[in-house]
Amino acid sequence: MDVRLEKDERIEDLQCKNLRIIQNKNYYTFTSDSVILANFIKLKKSDVCAEIGTGCGVIPILLSAKTEFDKVYAFELQDEMARLAEKNVLFNDLEDKIVVVSDDVRNFRQHFNAESFDVVFSNPPYMRGDTARNASSIRDKARHDESLPIGDLCRTAYTMLKFGGRFFVVYSASRSAELIYTLMENNLEPKKMFFTENGKGKIVLVVIEAVKGGKHGVEVLPQLQTNDAKGDYLELLRTKYFV
Repeated sequence: MDVRLEKDERIEDLQCKNLRIIQNKNYYTFTSDSVILANFIKLKKSDVCAEIGTGCGVIPILLSAKTEFDKVYAFELQDEMARLAEKNVLFNDLEDKIVVVSDDVRNFRQHFNAESFDVVFSNPPYMRGDTARNASSIRDKARHDESLPIGDLCRTAYTMLKFGGRFFVVYSASRSAELIYTLMENNLEPKKMFFTENGKGKIVLVVIEAVKGGKHGVEVLPQLQTNDAKGDYLELLRTKYFV
């Protein structure tokens, strides 16, 4: 559909099945974190999914190009970002597959029953509250975990999921022990995981698939290099993780 761009908005080509996305330079714009997670998530045609913190809507939009699913209900706390996500869903003619829910995901039982979802996924805010702040409150909320502490993230994902449902999450590698502990504390058993490396030897992210009520035992996949030695972004779709 045709769309009218507001001030400070731009259109970016996702280079995937003619999908495009509108971003606002004053808001939080998506990074490689979202691309990595979108390509790691595996869905079935019958899956009803929830996203915790959709931002501009990039992850479910990318998922629509690579896999079949029934529906994604994409929760977004910030009204400005929720409106942008809705705009992107309409822009890509995906309103029959993706529904943006403009609310704090911790209020999800005002919209759905517990254990309503086959899959939950999230690229949540994972910077600690005592790290450097951003002048934009919109970007700040999207980056810092004060808006969604790790315990709330995992408890909410547990409550949303059916038994045997899967939770996909990307988080700061420096907090990987905290994430794994909190997942297991909430009966979300890590089943697959890998780390990303920035091309200069620094481990940046941890990406995990956990199963509600799953048995113990995790497959640790080879780490994924996301940048070359110069810092230039590598083509993620060439790796074994992605289609």
